[in-house]
Amino acid sequence: MKIRVNHRCSDFDSYRAERVKSLFNVDSGANFQLDAKLPIEDEGWQIGVIVGPSGSGKTSIGKQIGEMYKPAWPASMPIVDAIAPGGDFAAVTAALAAVGLGSVPSWLRPFQVLSNGEQFRATLARLVCEAPPLAVVDEFSSVVDRQIARIGAGAFAKAWRRTGGKAVLLSCHYDILDWLQPDWVFDTATGQLERGCLRRRPSLELEIHKTDWRYWPLFEPHHYLKLPHMIAATCYVGTIDGEPVAHLAVSTRPGLVEARACRLVVMPEWQGAGVGMRFLNAICDAWRRGENRYNKPLPTLFHTSHPGLAEALRRDRRWTQVSARLFGDHKMRCRDSMRKSAQAKGISESSSGYGGHLRAVQGFRYLVEDTPCAS
Repeated sequence: MKIRVNHRCSDFDSYRAERVKSLFNVDSGANFQLDAKLPIEDEGWQIGVIVGPSGSGKTSIGKQIGEMYKPAWPASMPIVDAIAPGGDFAAVTAALAAVGLGSVPSWLRPFQVLSNGEQFRATLARLVCEAPPLAVVDEFSSVVDRQIARIGAGAFAKAWRRTGGKAVLLSCHYDILDWLQPDWVFDTATGQLERGCLRRRPSLELEIHKTDWRYWPLFEPHHYLKLPHMIAATCYVGTIDGEPVAHLAVSTRPGLVEARACRLVVMPEWQGAGVGMRFLNAICDAWRRGENRYNKPLPTLFHTSHPGLAEALRRDRRWTQVSARLFGDHKMRCRDSMRKSAQAKGISESSSGYGGHLRAVQGFRYLVEDTPCAS
């Protein structure tokens, strides 16, 4: 597709305008011209990027390719309702999780009250759900922190490629290219077109530290449940370049028959980078090998209500689903049971119980397949 940008405006001759021309040896600021040949009509590509400094013609090129993607967001509706209102609920939550907006409380807020980073990811989730045949996105990642921009770009690329659509992203930042791994890149600064996915996504070195509940206050605001600490739990914190990015607590079921993991949280700026599953699998694998305080190999049981995480666990061959409940246990029955147990042990009675919620809970067990011995 051949594109020619030729903008003209008035050539002013005021004192200051003429002085600027004289000082910087500029004849006129009235004309802007740019020629580009882009592989828009080619087959087999899904993500293209037009990158370059501000004022170099990116938006003008994008307007000739197609209509800019600028969805209108209702002011009195949470984003979970505003995205694909007639579509499937599971598809919407999966898209939000896929682009890294996995913090459930954010789903319940209108678009206007979200942070810039959350708005960026919400827009990407909506684009993934709507999946037009061709989308042009201006100012891609320009208004967010660079960490969120890079991780968000990588998360979007993985989610978008599953839609089968084509997206042209316009950006003034080069740091997202390795994360996007686009099929082609046109640089408006040089006029050069780079074809083929020649970039390699940067690796993330995740370190896992065994600790206690001291780091939980950093992660608790981003967890969708408010519950007491697990009894006799070992906590783990994952860090990247010394920055805490993930948390998990692991305890055991009665009789040391298996481990029980919960309180998995990934910081919002790292959601969508694949950190959570790597972190969870590494810890569960260590427990499966007996690397725990009991020096006993144990499988791990993990429950979640997060639809995106449940789908990721179903895709991972190391996990098997063992339960799916649409609602919690009878809360009063649980309270009575806990009171009887407390009385039998001679301790103070519990005043409440667990359950009574309508939250769908899905259970998974970590069971690595045995590796065949070499003959």
